[in-house]
Amino acid sequence: MASSLTLLDRRLRAPVVVFVIGILAGCGEDAPPLPALTIDPQRVTVSGVSSGAYMAHQVHLAYSSRIHGAGLIAGGPYACAADQLDRALKLCTQTLDEGPDVASLADKAKSRAAAKHIDPLDGLAEDRVWIFHGDADTTVAEAVTAATAPLYSALSSRVRLQEVRRAGVAHSFPTLSHGADCGTTQSPFLGNCSFDAAGEIFRHVVQVNGTPAAQSTGSVHAFNQDALLDHGKDAMLSDTGYVYVPAQCAQGICGLHLAFHGCQQSADRIDNEFVEHAGYNRWADLAGAVVVYPQTRSSLMPLNPKGCWDWWGYTGSDYDTVEGVQIAWVGRLLDRLGVRASL
Repeated sequence: MASSLTLLDRRLRAPVVVFVIGILAGCGEDAPPLPALTIDPQRVTVSGVSSGAYMAHQVHLAYSSRIHGAGLIAGGPYACAADQLDRALKLCTQTLDEGPDVASLADKAKSRAAAKHIDPLDGLAEDRVWIFHGDADTTVAEAVTAATAPLYSALSSRVRLQEVRRAGVAHSFPTLSHGADCGTTQSPFLGNCSFDAAGEIFRHVVQVNGTPAAQSTGSVHAFNQDALLDHGKDAMLSDTGYVYVPAQCAQGICGLHLAFHGCQQSADRIDNEFVEHAGYNRWADLAGAVVVYPQTRSSLMPLNPKGCWDWWGYTGSDYDTVEGVQIAWVGRLLDRLGVRASL
């Protein structure tokens, strides 16, 4: 295995000009507030890819009383990094051993639930979880992704798991026909894989049946993410996030899905490629579900030049609890949309 310094250099190397452009892209006039929507609190789910999968998993456990399923692509198990970047790079991405210690991670999650740093684990019962790994992924090892399912099982025997392993898929978000070659990992980190990952997430996690239209018919709205900050605390997010609203959701009651992009995949980096082409929106039309696309931003202090979601502690040691600034921001987003705890 390469040294941790080599791994750190490989993953965090980023041209300064790209970083500066990313910062400038987040500047400008404030976006409007999140639109007023009516959300069914029993139909709230999350998903994500890479660092976004880690984030979706953290959010699911932190708010299991409000979130009822998760789709996780090329991520790993909760609390794997333990607030240590070196551990994150060694054990939680390119591990060469048997993968993370699921029993110890389960104990940590149970302890945090008991201390009310995350929601009671009873909230996971009957939640549907979809876990995906591509066998051409050289960024996150299969043993890391594979540890997530037994962790869920250790936390609740009633989680409804589906694990999918697909040949020829690299470290990217698989789509039917958009993006780079499926076997490569390159911007915009959408893979042209003849595989509809967003559709599979909606089928298993959101539990929608049928076939969506070829094109979405709703509308994408920008919204001001800063308006959801807690007393100005910096959550290391872009000024602007995006929400897709199916036509029937502008006035009626709809479900809600939170979709977390991966590293180097925010709109500051790739415009609205993930928002418009990951494949969620046409399924959202079929399901009657609003899709919110939160956005991170790049930074050098703290060290996050690729704009990843915090799954190792760059925003603070409480990053994967309800006290963490990014997860707390998600909590205020849910509050704003009227999604309260159901336990």
